[in-house]
Amino acid sequence: MEKMYKVGKIVNTHGLMGEVRVISTTDFAAERYVPGNILYYVPKTGGSAQPLTIKSHRQHKTFDLLTFEGYTGINQVEHLKEGVLKVTESQLQPLEENAYYFHEIIGCTVVTTEGETLGEIKEILTPGANDVWVVETAAKKEILIPYIADVVKTIDIPTKTITIEVMEGLL
Repeated sequence: MEKMYKVGKIVNTHGLMGEVRVISTTDFAAERYVPGNILYYVPKTGGSAQPLTIKSHRQHKTFDLLTFEGYTGINQVEHLKEGVLKVTESQLQPLEENAYYFHEIIGCTVVTTEGETLGEIKEILTPGANDVWVVETAAKKEILIPYIADVVKTIDIPTKTITIEVMEGLL
């Protein structure tokens, strides 16, 4: 089966008509949740992915509310709670130049312009103006690297290598 990527998590039901509340982890909710699109549901306990066709989408507060074809009531969607919604690699949107998916960055090795290996990116934080990459060193310490042009000099996805310029106070 094709590789899959998480786009959201079903956190609860909404109303009585089979709607579910989703916390999205996609930057493309408007395109991802178009009626007729297929998402793959994976239960919180794991298991095989089940295709679900989107019937409707709307936003409510911080949630995306979805209904799926063939699911018309709360009793039919109750078991979906805490499950994850995914898309296949072929469903990913093309990105503009110098933009990357998280899964492309996580796992990359970070080296300095002087050639020193700092560690591997384990997580990406999105606190505000720019993303922050959490790099785990060989000594299991964490270094926080801001994703800004002054620091990140090159990103080479095929070799999974990112070169940074160490600014004063960064390490």
